[in-house]
Amino acid sequence: MRHDVWRIRIGMYLRVTQRRNNDGSTVRYYQLAENVWDPERACAVAHVVHNFGRADQLDAEKLRRLARSILRICSDDASLAVENSEITIRESRAYGGIWVLEQLWKELEIGPLFKSHAKSLRTAKPFERALFAMVANRALSPYSKLYCWEQWLREEVFFPGSQGIELHHLYKAMDLLEAHKAEIEKAIFFKMADLTNADVDIIFYDTTSLHFEIDEEDEIEQQRFGNTYSPLRKRGHSKNGRTDAPQIVVGLAVTRDGFPVRSWVFTGNAADVTTVETVKKDLKGWRLGRCVFVGDAGMNSEENRHKLALGNGKYILGSRMRAGDEVSKDVLARPGRYHDVKENLRIKEVLVGDGERHRRYVVCHNPAEEKRQRDHREKLVQLLEAEIASLEQGDEHSKRACELVASARFGRYLRQTSTGKLRIDRAAIEEAARYDGKWVITSNDDTLTAEDLALGYKQLMRVECCWRQMKSGLRTRPIFHHRPWRIQAHVSICVLALLLERIAETRVGDTWRNIVAKLGTIKVVEYDRAQARVHQTTQVRADVAGLLKQLKVSQPPEIHGVTEISSPSTA
Repeated sequence: MRHDVWRIRIGMYLRVTQRRNNDGSTVRYYQLAENVWDPERACAVAHVVHNFGRADQLDAEKLRRLARSILRICSDDASLAVENSEITIRESRAYGGIWVLEQLWKELEIGPLFKSHAKSLRTAKPFERALFAMVANRALSPYSKLYCWEQWLREEVFFPGSQGIELHHLYKAMDLLEAHKAEIEKAIFFKMADLTNADVDIIFYDTTSLHFEIDEEDEIEQQRFGNTYSPLRKRGHSKNGRTDAPQIVVGLAVTRDGFPVRSWVFTGNAADVTTVETVKKDLKGWRLGRCVFVGDAGMNSEENRHKLALGNGKYILGSRMRAGDEVSKDVLARPGRYHDVKENLRIKEVLVGDGERHRRYVVCHNPAEEKRQRDHREKLVQLLEAEIASLEQGDEHSKRACELVASARFGRYLRQTSTGKLRIDRAAIEEAARYDGKWVITSNDDTLTAEDLALGYKQLMRVECCWRQMKSGLRTRPIFHHRPWRIQAHVSICVLALLLERIAETRVGDTWRNIVAKLGTIKVVEYDRAQARVHQTTQVRADVAGLLKQLKVSQPPEIHGVTEISSPSTA
């Protein structure tokens, strides 16, 4: 029996052999060979399939044509696209940020969740890809939806799957998000809580206002998705000083670690205290465990405290400090020693009332902040004294005198005599000094120590950090939409982007801005090589590879696609 019947094929390759002539020169030969296993010899042996002949007598172009023909047949394997030929670089696009956000998007399983709701339309339109495109654009290069589709997706980033996205898909995806907002936010929250092991015992809530560059308020109710949407853009108390423009009020609940739980959009004239009932109702049934609601003084009213306490609900609320109220008369005036909690934080606990209906307060004091406020007020008083001295030389009822009285900066420290002269109000200065560096919180949770209450309330700054991130980094404003459901969907998209950013920041321990700066070195280059057009990821730097490891994200694929072209210069 012939031995080659038992041979097992190992692999085929171009074999180079050489021999030395008597004159000392070397001749090389090319052979197409394969390694096969010989069971009798118990080793792999070379089997020559074809002899090409002497290397110096071969036509190199014929070998290249043979290699190209093999590549055309095997073009589905992108690794075979490597060939020694001239390269024509066509363009490079940013990819690092898209890649990381895509992996976090998959971890949260947002894609399948959104697709399950889109199935109700019985369409294969790429609404999920459109939603992710808007979220990624908000996190990486926040501009309008038109810019996202017209410029960003087409020319600035490498976004696999963007070819089928049209502008109307973006708006339809927003409509779908708003129609199923409650179910989607709830599912994402619990997935996030499991993924990040988030502490959901304490929920921090606060509101902010976002104004619109319009003059007229909304007046007409609109119908959509079987719901009636009240007019949103109204004038109200602005938190950024734009009382002249219609606005909306946005509420945001976050965890102790700054992960957004849920967002709300209220009419622009809604007061903070009127939003609490909606928040508690919407979070009911979310299995948040021993949930403690934390809010600032704007949420503190007798009605809100009653609503938050229903169903054994617990709260930590800031208290307003005003002359003549319970806080100023019974709490701040109560004698007692402060206890140091940490640097620049001292506390004392005060109970008002007896029995089960007692009210629990914690007075917090920051010595460094007290000094800053006192020094600031002393400078204001010095300026006022100089202003009053200059007014003595002129008309007492001058325009400047009226400006000082009406000023929010100086007016509270001024009084007028019976003759209409301006004088420093020393009593007002003494009263203001009582509140320097102090704030008061109240709670109905007797299981938490005073230290826990003070530190828990201080963490309300997490919401403030989220507001800054949404307003500056994510550029929630300007909002170009006018339909109520689109305005609400726009805010939800910003919150989704904030969630992805916060997960990345928590894993790395750095800001999203710094993370994106490093990821910006990862690009996808489109180039032509021979008769193939290749999309290839640039080499990942060592420090960026370490960043991806911290993010728990694998490195992007090297080759994204190889397509055949008629000639290297084809556009």
